[in-house]
Amino acid sequence: MKQAVGNPGLRLKYMGKREEDLLLVLEHADDQTGLKVESFYQTFANSPVLRRHTRVSNTGTAAVGIEFLSSAMLHGLADPFRYNNQLRIHLAYNSWMSEGQWHTLRPSDMGFVENERASWSEAAADGIGTWSTEKYLAMAGVENKELGLTTFWQIEHNGSWHWEISNASSRGNLADDVYGYLGGPDALHAQAWKQLEPGAVYETVPVAVGCVRGGFEEMVTALTQYRRSDCVRPRPDRNRSCPIIFNDYMNCLEGDPTEEKERPLIAAAAAMGCEYFVIDAGWYAERNENWSETVGLWQPAQSRWPKGLKYTLDQIRAAGMTPGLWLEPEVAGMHSSLAQKPDSWFFMRHGRRVIKNSRLLLDFRHPDVCAYLNGVLHRLVKDYGAGYIKMDYNTDGLEGTETDAESFGQGLLEHNRALLAWLDAVLERYPELIIENCGSGGGRMDYAMLSRLQLQSCSDQEEYLNFPAIATGASAAVLPEQLAVWSYPTEQSTAEAASFNMVNAMLLRVHQSGHLAQLTPEAKEQVKQGLFVYKSRIRMHIANATPFYPLGMPDVTDRQTPVALGMRGPGATFMAVWRLGGINEVQIPSLAHEVELLYPMNLGISVRQGKGKVIMRFPKPQMGCILSLRT
Repeated sequence: MKQAVGNPGLRLKYMGKREEDLLLVLEHADDQTGLKVESFYQTFANSPVLRRHTRVSNTGTAAVGIEFLSSAMLHGLADPFRYNNQLRIHLAYNSWMSEGQWHTLRPSDMGFVENERASWSEAAADGIGTWSTEKYLAMAGVENKELGLTTFWQIEHNGSWHWEISNASSRGNLADDVYGYLGGPDALHAQAWKQLEPGAVYETVPVAVGCVRGGFEEMVTALTQYRRSDCVRPRPDRNRSCPIIFNDYMNCLEGDPTEEKERPLIAAAAAMGCEYFVIDAGWYAERNENWSETVGLWQPAQSRWPKGLKYTLDQIRAAGMTPGLWLEPEVAGMHSSLAQKPDSWFFMRHGRRVIKNSRLLLDFRHPDVCAYLNGVLHRLVKDYGAGYIKMDYNTDGLEGTETDAESFGQGLLEHNRALLAWLDAVLERYPELIIENCGSGGGRMDYAMLSRLQLQSCSDQEEYLNFPAIATGASAAVLPEQLAVWSYPTEQSTAEAASFNMVNAMLLRVHQSGHLAQLTPEAKEQVKQGLFVYKSRIRMHIANATPFYPLGMPDVTDRQTPVALGMRGPGATFMAVWRLGGINEVQIPSLAHEVELLYPMNLGISVRQGKGKVIMRFPKPQMGCILSLRT
C-alpha cells in the first residue's frame, strides 16, 4: 500500500499563508474532520536545502485517527511513462560492520515498475525502532538524468521513518505524477497510529530536502554545507579542531579494562600525541560479571580499580590527555539492580517488559529515569572529571512501547523526542563535554542525534581492510569533523598494515586504538608519523572540507578494486588512496597541478602525474597513502 494520500488530504482547502524571515507556513483545512494542517518550510541563506515538517491540529469536536502524515511531498520527479529510464535512485544500505554502502538503482531495481497506470508498488526504504539506520541510511536522492537534476532528502529523526517513490493518478487509473513521500513513523510501517483528540496538536519529524544540478557528488556537497551551516548546533568545545581520541576497546582491551592494563596504554597514547583517552565498556562490571548484562548502576568496579577509578582518570590528566568514559544510558541489564525499578521506567509491550540483548529499555518520558541519569552524568563529569562520553546503544527498541500511548509506534516517537530533550539539557549543563554517538557503530547515524552530538562512531568493523569502503561511504552521511574511524594496528602489524590503519582515519576523525605499547618499532613509527602528519598538515582543514569520490563509491565486499576518498577545502585538498588486492598501479583522474605524497614517506610508494591523471605505484598489496593536491 502506498503512502500517497488519504481522504482528508483530498478534501484539504487552502486557507492562507504566513511568512517570517526565512520561514514559510502554508495553511489548509478539512471541514469534515475539523483538521487544520500547517506545512512549514524553513529555508536558509545561500543553500539549496530547506527543512520541512507538518503540524496538524484538531479543531473539530470528535477524535480523528491519524494513519500517516507526510513530513514532505515531492512531485513531478519524472515523466509518469518514462521514469525508469529517467530516474536513478541513490541510497545506502547500512548494516552492522558494513555501513554506508551506496548503490545507484533504477526504480524497477527496487520494484517500482512502469505499467502506464498508477502503480501498486513503490521504491521505498524505512527504519524501524531506536536504531534509526540499522538497515538504510535515513537519506537518499533521486537523479533525473535527462534534466540533470538531483532531488535529495535527509530524515532527521532518531527512530522509525519511511520514504517512498511511486506514481499517482488524479484521473482514474492513468498515472499523471511521480512523487516522493517522506515521513516519520506511520501506522503501516511502524505501528504508529495516532488518536488526535479535539484540541490536540501533532507534528511530524523534520526532513531536509534539496535539489541540485548534477548527481550524487553534488548532492553530498549540498548536504555537507547544510549540515555544517544550518543543521548542527554550534558548540563551544574543541571538536572543530579535531583532537585525537584514544579508545581502549578495539583490538585492545575489548571490554576488560583494569588499572594495571590502562597504565602502559596511557603512557603510549600520550607519547603518540593523543589528546583524549577513553575507557570503553566494562569499567563498572566486576571481573566475574558480564559487562553487557550488568549495565545500569554506573559505579566503578572495585576489582578493576583497587585505587578507585578516579585514580586512573587522574593519571590520564597527568599525562596531558582529557579522560573519557563509555556509557550506555538508555538500557538496564537484566542482572543490574536497576532492573528492580517499576515497570513505568521501561518499554512495555503486551503487558510485559521488552527484553532485547539481555537488556531492558529505559523510557525517557518518565521523569525519574531522566533524574537518575542526570545523577549519573553529574558523577562522571563533576566527581570523576570525565570530559568525553562515548554514548553507546547496543540494542534496538523495535516497534516501541505501549505505556501511555495509543500505539507502540507513538510511544516510541514520544520516547525518541524525550531522549533528544534530555540530551539538550545535558549539553546545556556541560557545554564543554564532548559526547560521541554510537549505536553498535553506525546503527543510529541520523541528524536528530548528530545535530546535537559532536562525533559519530563510524562502525564496529574489526577488519581494517574493510574500513576504506565504510569510511568513504559514511562520509556522504556525516560531516568529516564528526565521523570517527578506528585506527587499530595489532601487535603483529607490519609497517604497511599500521600505515593502512592510519590512512583509514586521517581525513576524518581519528579513533586510535590497539596495544600501542606492544607494537613493533616499525608499526609504532608509522602510527607516530601518521598522527604527526594529521596534526600538523590535515586536521585544521577538516572542519571546512567537503568529501569527493575520485573513483566513485566502493563496495565493502570487493577486495580488489582500489578506493579513493578526497577532502576539498578552501585552504587545502587531500586524497586518501588504498590499494587492496589488485594491481600495483592505481590511476586517479588528475585534480591538481601539483601532487605531494604526505604519508607514508618510507614504504616505497611513488606518485607521478601522467596526461590527465595521477599514477600511484604501491610495492605491495594492501597499502594506503595520503596525498596533498594543489591547483
